[in-house]
Amino acid sequence: MLLLWLRVLRRRFQHVPRRVPCRHSSRGAKASRAGWEERNKNSVKWKQLEHKGPYFAPAYEPLPDGVRFFYDGKPVKLSLAAEEVATLYGKMLHLECTTKEVFRRNFFSDWRKEMTAEERKVITHLDKCDFMEIHRYFMERTEARRTLPREQKQKLKEEAEELQQEFGYCILDGHREKIGNFKTEPPGLFRGRGDHPKMGMLKRRIMPEDVVINCSRDSKVPEPPSGHQWKEVRSDNTVTWLAAWTENIQNSFKYIILNPSSKLKGEKDWQKYEVARRLKGIVDKIRAQYQADWKSPEMKKRQLAVALYFIDKLSLRTGNEKEEGETADTVGCCSLRVEHVLLHEKADGQEYVVELDFLGKDSIRYNNRVTVEKHVFQNLQHFMEDKDPRDNLFDALTTASLNRHLQDLMEGLTAKVFRTYNASITLQEQLRVLTRAEDSITSKVLAYNRANRAVAVLCNHQRAIPKTFEKSMQKLQQKIEAKKAQVAEARVELEKVKADLRTLGDSKSKSLLQKERQLMKLEERLAQLHMQAADKEANKQVALGTAKLNYLDPRISIAWCKKFQVPIEKIYSKTQRERFAWAFNLADEDFEF
Repeated sequence: MLLLWLRVLRRRFQHVPRRVPCRHSSRGAKASRAGWEERNKNSVKWKQLEHKGPYFAPAYEPLPDGVRFFYDGKPVKLSLAAEEVATLYGKMLHLECTTKEVFRRNFFSDWRKEMTAEERKVITHLDKCDFMEIHRYFMERTEARRTLPREQKQKLKEEAEELQQEFGYCILDGHREKIGNFKTEPPGLFRGRGDHPKMGMLKRRIMPEDVVINCSRDSKVPEPPSGHQWKEVRSDNTVTWLAAWTENIQNSFKYIILNPSSKLKGEKDWQKYEVARRLKGIVDKIRAQYQADWKSPEMKKRQLAVALYFIDKLSLRTGNEKEEGETADTVGCCSLRVEHVLLHEKADGQEYVVELDFLGKDSIRYNNRVTVEKHVFQNLQHFMEDKDPRDNLFDALTTASLNRHLQDLMEGLTAKVFRTYNASITLQEQLRVLTRAEDSITSKVLAYNRANRAVAVLCNHQRAIPKTFEKSMQKLQQKIEAKKAQVAEARVELEKVKADLRTLGDSKSKSLLQKERQLMKLEERLAQLHMQAADKEANKQVALGTAKLNYLDPRISIAWCKKFQVPIEKIYSKTQRERFAWAFNLADEDFEF
C-alpha cells in the first residue's frame, strides 16, 4: 500500500476524478503525509529543472495610417515610442479610471518621457489631446475578434495551444510539469486598487535583460530572443520559481512559477493547512493568555493582547510599514490609527461596540461593528486617550514585534495562519449546521455557498457588484415567472383530472399520479429558483473564490461532498479540482480539520 501511494504522488496527481472518489484507507494518507514531511525538512525543492524561459509580449504594431491622434484639433504624427504609450491610454477611455486626476497626471508625466524633444514642445496639456480615433479603432478590433468565423477562432486556439506546449511546461525531476503563467505582462498603464497614488503610470515592457533565469546546472539553459541576453542565469534549488524580474511601478518581484496543480504547489498547500490544523490544538491556550494580558500593567503587552484578539476574532491582517506616497493609504491591525476606530458603550442594543472603518489590502474598505469584551473596550479607550486622529492606535507595537510574538507562541504561526484556521473552522461548522442529508443536490450546494459566504464575510472578501448582475437577475426572475406559470397551469390540469375522475368514480388513475408527480417536480424547481435568486442577491458583493482558493482546507469540502453524495464538480471547477488534486486522497468522509 505504501508503494502504491508513493507512485500516486510521483505521478503528480494528474488524475482528477469528475466525481468524488471512493474512500481511501488512512494508512495510504499517512504514507503520503510522511513523504511530504520528509521533504519539508529539507530546503531543496528539486534536483533537476529545465524550461524554455518566459514568452515575451510581441513587439508593438504601429497604428494604421487612417487612425490619427489629434492635439488641439490638429492631427499629430507621433514617434513610435510615444504612439505606443498613447494607444495604451486610448484603449482605456471607456474606463472610469481615466477620468481620475491622479491617473491622468501620472500618465501624462510618463508619456512625455517617451516623447521626442519636438513632441514635448507641441504636446503640453492632456486636455487638448484627442484619442478618440485610437479608442474607436481598438474597440472595433475587439468586436471583430468576438465575431470571427469559427474556423479562424479554432486556428487561434490551435496557435495558443502550440505556444502552451512550447513554453507552458517544464521538466522537474524527470516529470513534465505545467507552468502557471509563462508570459511576461505586456506594457500597460498601472491601475492599482482604489485611489492608488501611482495609478496611470507606465508599466514598461519586460526585456530579457531584466530577467533572471533559474534552472539546474545540468539542464539546457533557455535561449533568449535573438540579439538579447538574460540578466542572470542561476541554479537555486531552494526556490520553485523559474524566472523572475522586478517591475518598475512598485519595484516588486514578479515570477514565472509552477501551475497550482503541480506536485510542489500541492505540497506547499498541504503544509499551509497542516500548520493551521496545529493551531487548533493550542488556540484555546493562546486565547486564555491574551485575555489574561488585557489586564497587564505593561502597556506593550496589553496592546499586543488586544491586537492579537482582533487578528483572531476579526481575521485582520497585521499590516506592513510603507513608504509615504508609495502605495495607497491601506492599513492592517498594527497600523490602525485613532481615526479608524469609534467606540460605542451602547449601540444597537449591545454593550461595548467597536466600529472599525479603514482601507485594507487592495484598497478594499473594511467597515464593521463588532461587540467586544469589556476589557478590550476599556483598553481601546485608554490607547486612544490624548491622541490625535492620525496617531497610531497601537503605538507601542510594530508588525515585526507582533510577528515575533506569534512565532514564540507556535513555530510557523502568522496572522495568515489565524485567518486560515478561523476560515476553515467556520466553513466546517457552518456546513454541519446548514446541511441536511435529505435535501436535494441543489439545496446542498446552496447550503455550501452560504457556508462559504459566512467565511468571505469573516475575512472581508468583497468585490464590486458585477456589471452583468442586474441583467442576470432579470433573466433569473423571468425564469421564476415562467416557472410560476407552469406551476399554475399544472395545478389547473391536476384539478381537471381529479374532477374527471370523480365523475367516473376512479381515484387511482395513472394520469392522476403523473399529474401529481409533474406538479411536485415543478414546485421543487420553482423553490430552487427562488433559493438561487436569494443566494445570488446575497453574494453580489461577496468574493467567494478568494477564501475557497486560499483559506479553506479543500479536504473539508471534499469530505463533505463524499458524506452527502454531492458531485465535486458542483463545488470546484476543473481548474480548482486540478489545484486540489492532492487533497482527494487525504480526506475521507469523516475528515475533521
